[in-house]
This record gives sequence, C-alpha cells and structure tokens, in this order.
Amino acid sequence: MSAHAVFDYAALTDAGRVRTHNEDAIAVAPECGLVVLADGMGGYAAGEVASDIAISVIRDVVEQHFLQQAIVPDDLWEVLVDAVLEANTAILAATIDEPAYRGMGATLVTGLFHDARLVVAHVGDSRAYRIRDGMLQLITRDHSVLQEQIDAGLVTPAQARTSSIRNLVTRALGAESDLTVEVHEHAIEHGDVYLFCSDGLNDMLTDEEIASIVLHARTGLEGACAELINAANEAGGADNVSVVLVSMDRDERESRP
Repeated sequence: MSAHAVFDYAALTDAGRVRTHNEDAIAVAPECGLVVLADGMGGYAAGEVASDIAISVIRDVVEQHFLQQAIVPDDLWEVLVDAVLEANTAILAATIDEPAYRGMGATLVTGLFHDARLVVAHVGDSRAYRIRDGMLQLITRDHSVLQEQIDAGLVTPAQARTSSIRNLVTRALGAESDLTVEVHEHAIEHGDVYLFCSDGLNDMLTDEEIASIVLHARTGLEGACAELINAANEAGGADNVSVVLVSMDRDERESRP
C-alpha cells in the first residue's frame, strides 16, 4: 500500500423505506486515504445540513493538510481529530446563524488510511467494522445510552437489538463545543476489508448477516454495498442507511470466482 493509501472502495447511501429524505452523507477521498460517513439528526432537513457540513469540512481539512505538507504517521491522529473538531465548530456556528437549524447534529465515523495503518475517529453510533480472515469485528464502540447499559450489565446484546432507546446517543457533532472525539489506530493486513456504516444498517441486520453479505458478494464491492442496503430495506428499512466498503486487496477480490 502506498503512503497515500489509494484503495479500492465502494460507497452507497439510501433513504430507506420509512424516512422521507436522506440525512446521511458520505465522502471518500482515496488520494489521501480518507473515508467520512455522517448520520444527521434534527429533522426539517436540518440533519441533512449537519451531515453535509461534517463531511465537507473534514474532507477539506484533510485534503488541505495533504496539499500543504507531507503526512507523517505521527500526524494522522492530530489531523483527523482536528478535522472532526472543525466540523463540530462549523455545525455549531450554523445553528447560531440560522434559527431553523438549532438542535441539528450528526453522528460520525471517519477513517484515514496511510501506509499499513488506519486511524478511525468517531462520535455517536455510526460504526466501523473490519473483516479479516473471514471474521467480522466491530472496531468502534457506540457512544449511546444503550451501550452504557450493555457495559453495566443491565441489558444483553440480544435485548439491545429490540430496545426502544437504541438511537439515543451520548455524543454528537453539534451537541456541544467541548466535544470528545474517540480515536484509535489499527494495523492493516493484506486482504482486510473495512466497512463504515450508519446505524440504519446494523439496526436492521445482525453482524452475522452483514458478514455473510460482504464475504459472499460475487459482484465486487459495489455489489456488496447494494446487497447490504437491499437487505436492510427488506428487513424494514426503518432509517436511512449508508455504507462504505474499503478493500486492501483489490486484485484478489476482483479475480475471485
């Protein structure tokens, strides 16, 4: 993988079966190894505004950094966190400038691929998964009331799937100026596939269903994205659903029978 981490990817977003408009937003900049996915909140199209601001600001900040100076590995965390914090500031500023936008926000997951490293930053319950050696693993932890209840042993993961509070987040862009961004670094291995998604996917499908679709898709990353969204919609499509798949092994996946 090159230092700029040009990768094979596919991305798709859909309003789902219930929502009248799509408040999710996605952006991918393979030339600088960036993936951004935001799930807007606020209604009256304000959520759509928040998610659009989030992906635009983060992409601009990261791209400008790459244009102005060479990225070194130790910069990755700082660059990504700074970009997320700037997006948070921009959303808060928009809520002050436009009364109709007050209360809007967004959950976010973003990844920066560089050499054999991936730095993932997230806020809220948008997720990142890794598929390695046929196994799917969640590599983010939801910032949600329900996750806190799971951690405290008050509910089981099985009970959580039908909980009425599974969409109550404890962190979001636009919620406060003093935002805490969770960030982790992962070593990339040959053959890895990374999935970034909004909760409209994992609320509708189990981890086993998600893994099976990605692993058995016979039409590449684009086909896998479409199958994931179709499956979420067939399961009810209760929310907007967005997915980004990133493959670290383009040739092997394209030649798979």
